[in-house]
Amino acid sequence: MRRLLVLLFCSCITGSLAAQILDASVCEILANPQSFDGKIVRVKGMVSAGFDEFVVKDATCNQAVNAIWLDYPEGTKGKAGPAAFVQLQLGRNNNNAVAPSVSRSPVELDKNKDFKDLDSLLSTPYKTGGMCLGCIRYTVVATLVGRLDGAKEAGVLRDGAGKIVSANGYGNLNLYRSRLVLQAISDVSAHEIDYSKVSSATKDDSARESSSGDPVATAHQAARAFNPGSQAAKQVERSAAAFGKEGEDNGVEVAFGASNEVPKSDSMRGDKNSPDGLLFNCTFDMDKLKGEALARAISHVGTHIADLR
Repeated sequence: MRRLLVLLFCSCITGSLAAQILDASVCEILANPQSFDGKIVRVKGMVSAGFDEFVVKDATCNQAVNAIWLDYPEGTKGKAGPAAFVQLQLGRNNNNAVAPSVSRSPVELDKNKDFKDLDSLLSTPYKTGGMCLGCIRYTVVATLVGRLDGAKEAGVLRDGAGKIVSANGYGNLNLYRSRLVLQAISDVSAHEIDYSKVSSATKDDSARESSSGDPVATAHQAARAFNPGSQAAKQVERSAAAFGKEGEDNGVEVAFGASNEVPKSDSMRGDKNSPDGLLFNCTFDMDKLKGEALARAISHVGTHIADLR
């Protein structure tokens, strides 16, 4: 009898834990991310990593952004993720009110074989004789379980005078209304990407120089790959100027390393000032951006900063 009661108790606990996981499709989540906010969900989809993405997506969802951003929990030290990443935050000197920080349940990732397979596949580079920024050899179809963080809106919001009043959302440039912090991964299957029809991504048009760690110098170096005075060279010089001069406090912070975990400063407001009230926290993964690829990546990110400003 005692054994039966123990078995019944264990069965109830297991059933209760399973009931806490909500099954949902990518499209269901994207249609109303806030309704899943803070909940543990299970979703199956195409998982992709690249130059500026780490997402599970479904192209049929009919949303402005048909993907959920992915993050590993802090301290995972995985290899998969974006090569370049920009987090937007309101500056400390931006007087607009922000929603109070939400206390979210911590997530612990099960580093099982499926996790290791997914992380390895999504960090295997596509090998080419030319340059392909952040190009990965595989996408992966997998079932993911994790904590879903949902936002009402994403991106930068301005008032009628053009001043920045909020920076909401997740992922690169805060473009995503939902984020899945991964807890478990299963049913992993790899699909090799066919780059044969994307010649512009793989052609060998790079200048074979090493890149310095200074973003402005590196972007100026990229400009030398074009004819002086050309429109392309002017565009790259514009992107270099977006990072500001050495020692200038212009709200652009640059770091080097992986950006596949929940940001340590995971809030809408940062702890530094910015001339226009917006902070740009830029991270470049040097393991994925070798030599001239780093210069091109920095130039690309600088263009985003210049456009937003």
